[in-house]
Amino acid sequence: MLKKRLAAGTALVLVLASIAAVASVTATAKPTEARAGSVKLGFITKFPVDFYFTLVGGAKTWQKTHGNVCVTYAQGKSATDDAGEIAAIQDMVASGVKGIAITPTSAAVIPALNRAVKAGVKVVLMDNDLPSWTKKTSVVATNNLNGGVLAGKWLAGKLKAGDTLGILEGVPGVPALDDRVKGMLSGLGALKSKIKVVSKLETDCDQTKGAAAAQTMLTANPHLTAIYAACGPPALGAIQAIKNAHVKPGAIILVGFDGLATEVKAVRAGTEDATVAQHPDKIGSLGVATLYAAVQGRTVARNVDTGTAIITPANAK
Repeated sequence: MLKKRLAAGTALVLVLASIAAVASVTATAKPTEARAGSVKLGFITKFPVDFYFTLVGGAKTWQKTHGNVCVTYAQGKSATDDAGEIAAIQDMVASGVKGIAITPTSAAVIPALNRAVKAGVKVVLMDNDLPSWTKKTSVVATNNLNGGVLAGKWLAGKLKAGDTLGILEGVPGVPALDDRVKGMLSGLGALKSKIKVVSKLETDCDQTKGAAAAQTMLTANPHLTAIYAACGPPALGAIQAIKNAHVKPGAIILVGFDGLATEVKAVRAGTEDATVAQHPDKIGSLGVATLYAAVQGRTVARNVDTGTAIITPANAK
């Protein structure tokens, strides 16, 4: 599903959380001994950024009220670390987890998930779906298309016919990220045919790559009207690129997607005009809660929408 594949090694930073303690381990290490009779679950997120830290925090908050649950946490090194997630899935299945909640990097992890399901492990996808994969128990995520529409409608109120727009994509081929762009363009409504999208560059949801892509856009289009970033980190990178180009804050309209804490600060400071906020803590807590319910044999919703909202200077505080 991704255009790019990370060929790097399979090392992950794993954090094992239990009721008694939290300890750091590697992808190949065994979890600490679970309390007798406890339910063992796995929880895998893509890479170390604020969004996923908050998502994990939501799961840990839920776990504090469920003393019979032992959760093994794993996190990859980048948005495209397929190998890292596959290694984590394999390690968790070998350790005897009854369920895995995962923010999948791409369809490349499906074979490993298939083996997990064959071994009797329930799988809940979080943050983004794998549409072609039918063996998932549930998807707990933001409706990214609706979130993109929010951004597009907000932009439609700021742009006019003849204006230009640059788009910083996330990881093309990931449905959740593609929907953020599709939704934004849909949200522009009638204005869509009256403005010009001058550039669409992928960023892998990386701040450094976002800064480089934004710089490329600004060099080719020095009078660019607006930039839309499908992820929070590239939006922050665009702020730096705009500054490096000696463009005054506010001269280019900048809208992001994620509502990271650093983005909210940027909105307050006037260096980012708006961002679509997700609720990563809810994704984490509802993700592990849905997984636990499924493991217990209870019926769970096929899709759980965790909601979105637009953050602007009017409500950023």
